Amino acid sequence: MDVTTFYALFSATCFTLLGLWWGVVQRHEDWMRDESLRGLVGGVYVSFLLPALMGLFAQVGGTEMPGIWRVSFVVVAVIGVVSTIRLLRSQRHAAVVQGPLMRHRWLVAVIYLLVAVVGAAPEIATPLGIRPIQAEAVLLILLIVLAHGLVWEFMISAAKRREETPDAVGSGRSA
Repeated sequence: MDVTTFYALFSATCFTLLGLWWGVVQRHEDWMRDESLRGLVGGVYVSFLLPALMGLFAQVGGTEMPGIWRVSFVVVAVIGVVSTIRLLRSQRHAAVVQGPLMRHRWLVAVIYLLVAVVGAAPEIATPLGIRPIQAEAVLLILLIVLAHGLVWEFMISAAKRREETPDAVGSGRSA
């Protein structure tokens, strides 16, 4: 597959997932009222938004103007690292059931860091026999796979929490 086509499909898919997440959150207004859940909801939002933005910048820069995608990937990846670390700190003592992916959410920061490193020093991808923009594509795929898993664990955690405290949290569903 052509890299430009990949990034076009990837970015569109991420923005679609972002829109679907908005719909889910809209059906669960109680998540936004609960401080410990609100951060996780925002974390999911960022998990789809940042890769979508990188996909757009990859399309604009492409292989003809690599400086555009490289700089944007570094900047967006740094935002991803900072956002992930802030979320990890804020959720350290949250009363949310954490599955294996949530407990290892620090991997998201590591992948964002790798995205920034490849953007800043693209020659790192050369020994792999692929172009730097292809290495970035693999890293972005990993970010979205982790995001899907984290969403799944969050949804299960929120459902368990609702079962345990139905009066305190509310059902989050409107008639």
